[in-house]
Amino acid sequence: MNKEPEFGFPVEMRAMAEKNVAQAKQAFEGFVSAAQKAANLAEGQATTAHTAAKEASRMAIEFAQRNMTSAFVLAQKLVQARTLEEMLKLQADYVRSQIEALTEQARDIGKLTDRLGPGGSSKA
Repeated sequence: MNKEPEFGFPVEMRAMAEKNVAQAKQAFEGFVSAAQKAANLAEGQATTAHTAAKEASRMAIEFAQRNMTSAFVLAQKLVQARTLEEMLKLQADYVRSQIEALTEQARDIGKLTDRLGPGGSSKA
């Protein structure tokens, strides 16, 4: 029987191949680790964005309810007013209170933005 000749790598070539395989494995592990970190970061950012959207929606609904309630209260008072002077005073008081309310609402939105913006925390 004929024995096939052995195919051998020179020692230097084998060492270089082993080194290349080890480096490729290390690079791949680094890639996987970086991908996992990126996925975790994206998940955290998505959670923060979701939290911000929920909070912003809640605030918008609350602000709209308050503002509409104030408008209906004004309308009821205007209907019951007996003089033009009383109506003008009610209107002026309403405008003043709405400016205060809108200023407070803008401040609350600013706080939310600061809390949830870059470097902020989604925890209240």
